[in-house]
Amino acid sequence: MTFVELLARLGGMGRFQVTYVAALAIPLLMLASHNLLQNFTAGIPEHHCRPRPLANDTTGEVPLLISIPPDGHHRLQRCRRYVEPQWHLLEVNGTANGTANGVATEPCRDGWTYHNSVFTHTIVTEWDLVCESKQLRQVAQSIYMGGILLGSGLFGILSDNRFGRRALLTWCYLQLGVTGAGTAAAPTFVIYCLCRFLTGLAMAGVSLNSACLCMEWIPTEARAVVGTINGYCYTFGQFVLAAVAFSLPHWRWLQLVVSLPFFIFFLYSWLFVESARWQVISGRPDLALKGLRKVARVNGRKEEGDKLSVEAILGSNPTILGSNPTILGSNLTFLVLPGGFSVDLLGFGGRFSTSFAYYGLAMDLQGFGVDIYLSQLVFAAVDIPAKLASVLAISCLGRRVAQGGSLALAGICILANIFVPMELQTLRMVFAVVGKGSLAASFNCAYIFTGELFPTVIR
Repeated sequence: MTFVELLARLGGMGRFQVTYVAALAIPLLMLASHNLLQNFTAGIPEHHCRPRPLANDTTGEVPLLISIPPDGHHRLQRCRRYVEPQWHLLEVNGTANGTANGVATEPCRDGWTYHNSVFTHTIVTEWDLVCESKQLRQVAQSIYMGGILLGSGLFGILSDNRFGRRALLTWCYLQLGVTGAGTAAAPTFVIYCLCRFLTGLAMAGVSLNSACLCMEWIPTEARAVVGTINGYCYTFGQFVLAAVAFSLPHWRWLQLVVSLPFFIFFLYSWLFVESARWQVISGRPDLALKGLRKVARVNGRKEEGDKLSVEAILGSNPTILGSNPTILGSNLTFLVLPGGFSVDLLGFGGRFSTSFAYYGLAMDLQGFGVDIYLSQLVFAAVDIPAKLASVLAISCLGRRVAQGGSLALAGICILANIFVPMELQTLRMVFAVVGKGSLAASFNCAYIFTGELFPTVIR
């Protein structure tokens, strides 16, 4: 008896599986909020140098025309100001009179003035991450992504070899809530980056262990649909982010609100059932039996659960659950065998290219020149038909064709955007939206495809 057949005897896609999928999917709403959060918490408002104070000025107001030079687009320069006020640029009535080409300028020695028409308070305005310090904004996001990278390896190894999926998922919910709230209270940019790094660590643990727990309790025929449901939760999380960000313009409150729900997820995660596959592989068949009987009871198949025994589970077909030492040992060399190596390239390469392009588009909303809240909504909305198309393609054409096709379409759109002039903002936005939707479909395929390619012991 295979494990899939065992699940079918215990109810298949029953009440337990439906509840389990829902409980694991709800936190995905907030994963999108954290991954894309810096579009809003690190938004760059329009800004210019604070004018040099004048000795005889009693009003406190200095005309910007005489203090800030224009850029090539006849807008105020963001990072330079005149060394001396250029009074000759004003007529008696205060209108422009000539230019000041060749006049000496200097950096913004007295700080900046920020316009609050779009962003009222971000980490950029709080710590002046503009001009010479503008790269620090991207450094903060890179540090967060570095946390995700490290967490993917760390929590993957720990969940496989020591603690299991459920225990680490519970810990990651707590860590994400604590470090997310800590980020909201960060007094300095350095502490902000540290908290974001720890948040990224936990984010990887949540994503990986949620996927493993979900897939290991779901019948094979339902995995495509369940994977799409999880993908849609991430999509709707992008709508949630746009709404919350619009309602809470202060970055600290926004950061706090998207972090607090993880304390709730931490509390109810204690009710999760550990993967029976992992427990058998780890030499704990008695705990696996206990979990399987709980599944049977929730699904209304208590009699079937009572018939199970450790001997029955291990004796039916020990290779299915990985309890056979030969199979378990061969899994250790899976990654270095020719067949396993090709699986590695497919899984790792597909996820890397998808993630690299996806976040390159999704984290540059301001670069499209459209209202950032509208851009977030449009980028979220395109995921709905894209992920529906992906599940249809998976069902009709198979995982490989669906994955390759979505990546190819995304690549075409991104390359085409290189040759579109910056002035054609609408066309650039269309290519970006189609490309982002294709990458969302690719994520959906990768979530299912790679989960099925790798054995449970190294999943």
